[in-house]
Amino acid sequence: MKRRQFLRAASIGALGGAAGLPLAAPAIAQSAPKIEWRLTSSFPKSLDTIYGGAELLARTVAEATDGAFRIQVFAAGELVPGLQAADAVSDGTLEMAHTCSYYYVGKDPAFCWGTAAPFGLNGRQLNAWFYHGGGNELLDRFYDRWGFVALPGGNTGTQMGGWFRKEIRTLSDLAGLKMRIGGIAGRVLAKLGAVPQQIAGGDIYPALEKGTIDGAEWVGPYDDEKLGLHKVAPHYYYPGWWEGGAAIHFFIDKAKWLDLPPAYRAILTSAAAQANVDMQAKYDARNPAAIKRLVQAGAQLHPFPVEVMDAALRAANELYAEIGRDNPWFKTLHESVMAFRADEYLWWQVAEFGYDAFMIRARTRS
Repeated sequence: MKRRQFLRAASIGALGGAAGLPLAAPAIAQSAPKIEWRLTSSFPKSLDTIYGGAELLARTVAEATDGAFRIQVFAAGELVPGLQAADAVSDGTLEMAHTCSYYYVGKDPAFCWGTAAPFGLNGRQLNAWFYHGGGNELLDRFYDRWGFVALPGGNTGTQMGGWFRKEIRTLSDLAGLKMRIGGIAGRVLAKLGAVPQQIAGGDIYPALEKGTIDGAEWVGPYDDEKLGLHKVAPHYYYPGWWEGGAAIHFFIDKAKWLDLPPAYRAILTSAAAQANVDMQAKYDARNPAAIKRLVQAGAQLHPFPVEVMDAALRAANELYAEIGRDNPWFKTLHESVMAFRADEYLWWQVAEFGYDAFMIRARTRS
C-alpha cells in the first residue's frame, strides 16, 4: 500500500471509529475541499534536515489528499524573519509556522518548555512527555493563549555545546563572553557572567568572523558544518546541556485548524508525527560522518569542565525557582517536566545507559 493510501485509510478509519460508524473512503474523497495554506519556517533552506521537516509535512499532506490540501513552505526571511514565525501565525498573517517554541521566551519564559530547557529531557524522553506524559495537553492549554495549536514536528537530539574562539578551561572564562544562544539558556549563562545574544542561524558565521560574538551554539555536527562555524571558532564543546533534546513544532492558527475537515486534521497530525520522527533519525544518521569531517578540518573537541556543568545546573535551578514564583504557567510546565525527568532517569540508568556505556567501550576495543 502506498503511503498516501495508507494515511488516507488511517485517517478515515480513525474518524469512523470515533463516531462508532464505518465511513467509506469515496465519501471523503468526493467531498475533499481544495485548501491552500502558507507555512513559514524559522530556518534557511541550506539547513536541509531541520528545514526539510516542513517540506516533508507539506509533501505528505498533499499526497494523502490527492493534492486537495496543499501547504506552500517558505524559508526564513522569504515572508517573515525567522524569529518572527510564530508571530505571523498568532496575528493571522499565515496559517502555519515551523519553529522552535523557545525562540519566543521574550513573550513568556514558559515557551521554553516546548523546545528545551537546560538540564531537561533528552529527545526520546521529550517525545514520551509530549505524547504520553501529558506534555501536549499542557502545552496546548498554554499555546491557546496565543491563538495557535501546536504539533511536535522534529527533534535534533542532544546538541553540541557550541563553538568558541578561545578555550573554556574554568568558570571564570565565561565572564564577559558574548555567546549566541537561543531560549532561556541565555539567562542561565548570564548568571555565570556570559553575555547571551539571540541571532538567527544564517547570521552566526559573520558574527563570529567579525568578533561580534565570542562563541555560538547551533545544533550539531551536520548543521554546524554547513554553517562553516569551525572556520572561525576552532574549539567545539559538548554536551549542549541546555538542549538535551530540542523539539521543533508546527504552530497552526487555531481558527484555521478548527475550520479544517476532521479528515484533514487527522492527516496533518499524522504528517507532523512523521516529520517529528524523521528529523531526529536524519540527524542521528548524518552527525557521525560530519563530526569526523570537522575534526579532520581542524575542529578541537572539548568536554565542558565539570566546574562549568555543576555551576550551570545550580544557576538553572535558581532561575526556574525565580521565574516560577511569578509565572504560574512556567511553574506548572517546569514541575511536569522535572517529575517526568526523575522517573525517566530511574529507568535510563538501568538499561539504556548500561547498554550504551558498554557498547561505547566495546567500540574502542573492536
